[in-house]
Parts: sequence; structure tokens; C-alpha cells
Amino acid sequence: MSATVTAAKAPLPALRVADFASPKRLLLAFWVTGFAALLVGVTIGVLQGANYAGINLYGYLQPFLKTYYQGLTLHGVLNAFVFTFFTISGWLIYLPARELGVRPNMGLSWATYALMLLGTLMAAYAMFDNSSSILYTFYPPLKGSAWFYIGITLVVVASLLPLPVVLGMRARWKRAHPGEPTPLVTFMSSTTLLMWLLAALGAAAEAVFLLDPWALGLRSTIDPLLARTLFWWTGHPIVYYWLMPGYISIYALLPRQCGGKLVSDPLARLAFLLLFVFSVPVGTHHQYTDPGIGPVIKGIVTALTLSVAIPSLITAFTVALSLEYAGRRRGGRGAMGWWFALPWRDASVAAQVLALVSFIFGGAGGIVNASWQLDNVVHNTLWIPAHFHLTVGTMTVLVFMGVSFWLLPHLTGRRLFSPRLALASVWLWFAGLMLWGFAGHWAGLDGVPRRAWISALPHAQYMQLYGAVHDSLRLVAVGGVIAGLGAIAFFVVFFGTLFGRRDAQATVQIPFAETVAGPRGSAIVALSEHLGLWTAVTLVATLAVYIPTLWPMLTHPIHAVGLRLW
Repeated sequence: MSATVTAAKAPLPALRVADFASPKRLLLAFWVTGFAALLVGVTIGVLQGANYAGINLYGYLQPFLKTYYQGLTLHGVLNAFVFTFFTISGWLIYLPARELGVRPNMGLSWATYALMLLGTLMAAYAMFDNSSSILYTFYPPLKGSAWFYIGITLVVVASLLPLPVVLGMRARWKRAHPGEPTPLVTFMSSTTLLMWLLAALGAAAEAVFLLDPWALGLRSTIDPLLARTLFWWTGHPIVYYWLMPGYISIYALLPRQCGGKLVSDPLARLAFLLLFVFSVPVGTHHQYTDPGIGPVIKGIVTALTLSVAIPSLITAFTVALSLEYAGRRRGGRGAMGWWFALPWRDASVAAQVLALVSFIFGGAGGIVNASWQLDNVVHNTLWIPAHFHLTVGTMTVLVFMGVSFWLLPHLTGRRLFSPRLALASVWLWFAGLMLWGFAGHWAGLDGVPRRAWISALPHAQYMQLYGAVHDSLRLVAVGGVIAGLGAIAFFVVFFGTLFGRRDAQATVQIPFAETVAGPRGSAIVALSEHLGLWTAVTLVATLAVYIPTLWPMLTHPIHAVGLRLW
């Protein structure tokens, strides 16, 4: 018995920097693949923006893109799924490994990459041959190829594999450090992956039980309402799966990059716990206009969705105070002197701080989307993509762009290619998408629909429908072009760094931040250690919302045949 206890408390073997060479290659593979997908997706995105201004550029890309909706599908899937899943999976494995000083399970980690890559190639094949131009929501009865559905299924399944990798590293560290709280980055990574495990249940059920058998010919019809509801079980919390890894950098790395500290470790953990619990049960708010879902459920979901603002406000307070702490340490004086004292010439810092600025506006628009009555005004208008481009397109992408400016030198031992161009790319991306977001919200309030091929309309009909808001649509196109220029500058820096000369002095250490308060002695930290309890609480809350929602659909199914329109 005593021998067992002694072994359980034995310290972990000290790892050298060389021991992380393979994890570095793993993360580099994830990030290069993810950003390659973003490159293609952003290129198509410029075409999408031009479309709203009545400019049809698709004709110049024949035969690569046959229809507008093929391009729209590629834009959504490559940016929202492939880019995010690859970068996040590698990020959530590598950072805890370095924080804990524990080597991850490399076999399972590489299996994650391989399975995700296989699924991506299958889905990409189906999108590029125009057999699956069904948009990134893939709503039935629009029907795609089995290659697409099975490929997406593999990507989703692979995205869950980092969870056992991270929990395994956490368990090994806890055995060697009994009674100590889980280090912050590892806690955040574990919470994010556990949230994603519960969130992915909806899309997994839709794929395995509805879409895959339908595409393979094992069933002749499908239930569109049931499929949509299962999709949004995953489709809303996936937004937090995109945001929370960015929050890891903003909470646990950015304060040190700015020359300060994180002011409160317990508040950071509390924000993540609340995001965990509140984010999963609320996907039905995307279906306020759908029939077959009772008003009581919609009212409950409205309240639950608005509750997500609580961890967002905690984040705003904690991060802003941490940035002020850093700015004042750098000599900032007066009410806002700290803001201007931040290291704005550091492209990594500028990207992440500007991402936070964009999220203020994106979050404000999200309150409208979450409100049952207000959503009816903007539902299925350009307001929705504008909100999406401020939250995911600016907040998430800009954080990862900023992280890459120190991460690539860290992984490769090469200097950052042209720091000035890196900084320019940040401001261009931010300015372009902020303009896109402003103009898109404006056009949406005037009723311009989303997912509409405006270039296909006769000019007279186009002017009759959208002539009054033509200026806003021009601004959408201008914003897309400016963001496109930012993307060009960014990828010049990205690949210039990737293929530059090695320099021993270019090695960058991971900027893990120190904290002013916590974690030891905090009741919040002690409570947050019970991740199994919080997973159970979230699962119960999710089932409490979705069982009454899904039961009428399961007992009174709809049978629709598939449609291929483009």
C-alpha cells in the first residue's frame, strides 16, 4: 500500500527542450494546414463581398468555381470548420504540454491530425466537384455527396481526440502534484474540450443517424427540422469552441506580452466554467422562426442565451484590468494613458487587443440575435453574416493571426518575416472587417438577405430591391477588399517566416503570464477542479432543454426527399 502511494506521488521526470521537438512539429503541421485552408477561404470571401455590391467575379474562376453557392460553401466550411479545427486541436494539445512539462500522447495526437486531414480531403473533394454546394450549415433537404458528410463526420470525431490527450497529461501532473490546483492554461484547455465533447453530440447524432445513411442511400428521406435542431445543438456552442482557445491567449499569455500580469486567476476560471455551463443548451435560439418548436422552449432558450453575457462581462473586466495594469507599469498616466502605453508596435499584441475591440461590437449585435422578438427583425438578413464576421472572422481569426507572430518563430527557430508588414496586416484585417461588419449590419436592417446571389438578378430588379441601400453594399465590398489586402500581407509574413533562414537568436519562449491574485486559497479554484461535476451539470441542463424540444420531432417525423439545386 505504501509503495503504491509513493509511486503515485513520484515527481515527473524533468523534460528537456529537445523532448518537445516532436510536439512542435505536430503543432506546426496543424497550423500550416489550418492557415492554408484559411488562405483559400479568404480568397473566396473577397468574391462574396463583391457579390453584395453587384459585382460578379465568379465568371473569372471558371471552371474551378462553377456556382456562387459552391464558393459560399467552400468559404464557410474552410474558414469556420477546417481552419478552426486544425489550429485549435494543435493549440490545445501543445500549450498544456509545455505548461505542465509533460509529453503528450504523440500517437493519439498524430492520429488526430491524420483523421482530420482525411476528413478534410474527402469534404474538399465533394465541394470542389460541386456535388455538395449545400453551405456550411448543410441544411436538408439540400443534399450533398456521401464524401462530404462522411468527411465532416471524420473531422468532428477527430476534433474530440485531443480531450483524452489533455486529460491524460492533467492526470499525470495531478498524481505528481497532489492537492495543487491545475495550472490555468491546462484548466482552460480541459474545460474547452469538455464543453466541445457535449456540444458535438448534436452534430455527431445528425451525421451518424441522419446525413450519412441518407447520403449512402440507406434511407430515402430525411427530417429537415430534426436535422436543423441537431445541427444547432452543436452550431451555437461551436462559436465558444472557437472563442475559448483565443481567450486562453488573451487571459494567460497576452498580459505578459504587454509587460504585466493577469490580475485574477480565479475570475479567469470562473469565466470558463460559466461559458462551459451556459453555452451548450442554447442552440435553439437560431430557430426562433422555425415551426415545430414551442414558445415555452423558445422563451427559456432566450433567457439561457442572454446569460452567456455574464462570463463575457467577467472577461471584459478581468482582461481590461490586466491590460491597464500592464499599461500603467509601462508608464501610462491619466484615465486612458495606460491604453496608449501598451506595446502597439508589437503585431501580436495589437492583433489581440484589436480583436477584443471588435468583440465589443460583435457581442452587442449578438444580444439582438439572442432576443426572441428582436431576432425577427434581422433573421436571415445580412445582419447575421456581419455579426459572424465580427465575432469569428475578426475576434477568433485576429487572435490566431497575432499568436502566429510569436508562435512560428517559437516552433521553427526562424525570425518573424517583416514585423512592419505583420503590423500592417493586423490593421488592414481589423479595418476591413470592421467596415464589413458595420455595412453588413446596416444593410441587414434594411432587409438585404443573406446567402443571396445578388449578381444573378437583372439590374432593374436589383435596383428595385436594394437600390436604397446600395451604399452600404458597396461598403461591404470595400471592407472585403481591405481585409483581403490584410490577408495578403499576413500570408507573406506567415510563409516568409516559415521558409526563412534559421536563427538561433530567433527562438521565442511561450509567454505564460504570472498572476496578481490566485490560484491558491481560492474557493472558486477549489470548486473548478471538479471537472466531472461541471460536465454532469452541463449535460443535465442540455438534456433538460433538448429532450422536450426533440421529442415531438421524434414522435412526429417529417419525410422530405433530397434536393440538388446547383
